[in-house]
Amino acid sequence: MNTVVSADGTVLACSVTGSGPAVVLVDGALCHRGMGPGAAIAEQLAAHHTVWTYDRRGRGGSGDTAPFAVEREIEDLAAVIAAAGGSAHVLAVSSGGALALRAAATNVGISRLAVYEVPFSTGEARRERFDAYVAELTAALAEGRHGDAVAALMVFAGAPAEMVAGMRGAPMWPAFEAVAPTLAYDAAALGDRSGAAVPVDLLATVAVPTLVLDGGASPETLRAPARAVAAAVPGAEYRTLDGQTHEVAAEVLAPELLKFYV
Repeated sequence: MNTVVSADGTVLACSVTGSGPAVVLVDGALCHRGMGPGAAIAEQLAAHHTVWTYDRRGRGGSGDTAPFAVEREIEDLAAVIAAAGGSAHVLAVSSGGALALRAAATNVGISRLAVYEVPFSTGEARRERFDAYVAELTAALAEGRHGDAVAALMVFAGAPAEMVAGMRGAPMWPAFEAVAPTLAYDAAALGDRSGAAVPVDLLATVAVPTLVLDGGASPETLRAPARAVAAAVPGAEYRTLDGQTHEVAAEVLAPELLKFYV
């Protein structure tokens, strides 16, 4: 394990594998190096790239210096890119894509950006649901009900409440609860109480080559934001991975990334 120190002194835990031009992976909600898609994706890319995976602040082996602001997470990504040589391709998955897009609108050294199914809200009903989720999440975290915070995310994402209730006894549930406070960080990156609407004006300032991906088997609530992001980022490419869902298979995603990261 390597460590990188962010601008505010937060120590970030990183893993580095492979050789070639640098790629940094940015996880979505609840995920980190020990839990999520990063390791499998890194394995697929390592023959052609030096792949940096890192625990976002508050997760895994990374610290979490208060007070939180989205700008601190942008500085975290900038610190990892600096450690990778000052310039890197980036792959960001789910809500990690909202963070990466905000970072790409600043000068943090992203050379090429790929995002997969950033869950911005399209349509008034979805924005209202997001606002209700954030209110529920905020209350649960304030009262220390980390399990309820995780459950709120899963139900908002579309999982049946009965299934989520059954998952509370699963072996991985304590790991979810351990990083539950960071769900507020993902909500803030998406837009917090703004309904997580696609930030069209911000995305119009992204000047790095951008690839927007979604899965052909994903629901319209995830595919519509992908199309909107692709339309808002100047010159962005948009591709659909046939048969894929939000839990995209690394072996399907990697070939598209290798074609883009040239």
